[in-house]
Amino acid sequence: MNGFLSPEAARLAPYTPGEQPQDQQYIKLNTNESPFPPSPRVLEALSRAEISRLNLYSDPTCAQLEEAIARRYGLARENVVSGNGSDEILAFAFRAFCGAGIPVAYADITYSFYRSQAALFGLEARVIPLREDFSLCTEDYMGFPGVIVIANPNAPTGMAVPREEIRRLLEADPSRVVIVDEAYVDFGGESCVPLVQEYGNLLVTQTMSKSRSLAGGRLGFALGGPALMDGLNRVKYSFNPYNVNRLSILAGAAAMEDEAYFQSCRRTIQENRAWLTAALEGLGFTVLPSSANFVFAKSGRLSGGSLYRGLKERGVLVRWWAGSGRIEDFVRITVGSMEQLRILTAQIEAILKEV
Repeated sequence: MNGFLSPEAARLAPYTPGEQPQDQQYIKLNTNESPFPPSPRVLEALSRAEISRLNLYSDPTCAQLEEAIARRYGLARENVVSGNGSDEILAFAFRAFCGAGIPVAYADITYSFYRSQAALFGLEARVIPLREDFSLCTEDYMGFPGVIVIANPNAPTGMAVPREEIRRLLEADPSRVVIVDEAYVDFGGESCVPLVQEYGNLLVTQTMSKSRSLAGGRLGFALGGPALMDGLNRVKYSFNPYNVNRLSILAGAAAMEDEAYFQSCRRTIQENRAWLTAALEGLGFTVLPSSANFVFAKSGRLSGGSLYRGLKERGVLVRWWAGSGRIEDFVRITVGSMEQLRILTAQIEAILKEV
């Protein structure tokens, strides 16, 4: 044990990111990145003149970015807060709305960063199991007396909750904050953004890492009523006012304004997901219904660990959670380009022939 750690830090269970090999020798289908480059407008926005201004601090209000986001969703600027990825926005929310006497609830199989952040802030957390079919039942959360966090669509399952079910949670207790993490909503989920102006206790978080091809730009944002935005800004300005860099502000605004490119990439991912699902099912896999840019699947002939290791040996990375109980035989596969997916399925066929 590191003798310099505080007792609080020693108790943390840090989030484990997906493998990120820097030599690019793998086909990466493990971290849900987009297979497409950013919008051409992003490249145009990052001019030499703008790069030469990196000696100056970025705008702490992120005005250009947040105005573009507000326009895209038909909201006012006061309904938007941006951050260094949606992970930072979620951290702001956990710190702003949870604490002494205000616990947080989330699913047992979901984005594991929730658990890490609850531990970081010393929060009381209740873990609510998904149903046997991996669906999330909002009825299980109705009586919870604290903040509720729901990834919708869920990760790593890819399954989505209908918007009307979220509405039921919002109406059951208007004094309780409900955070809906919509990192993957653009690929088929039903967004709760239309409810933002109707319910003051709804906080929607989204990211530009997936559907807008800006994972490396580290951009996320929250949409909600003024009271919730004030809470997020209170934490932001107590931690890191210049949380989004100059170039990411420009890139994010440009990406948000290129609706045609966004829609084209989104549709292609949906089409590729349908192809991948059918291909895996044809190889005897069980594939959960996905509304995300990945599929969650298991083979009836070999374990999740064997599939993960076999693919890695053949130059393809997928995500596998060792020691994860009822999902240990599943792997999560990012929906990549058709070229990548054909290589993936060919390698899976080769592995199965050896079983």
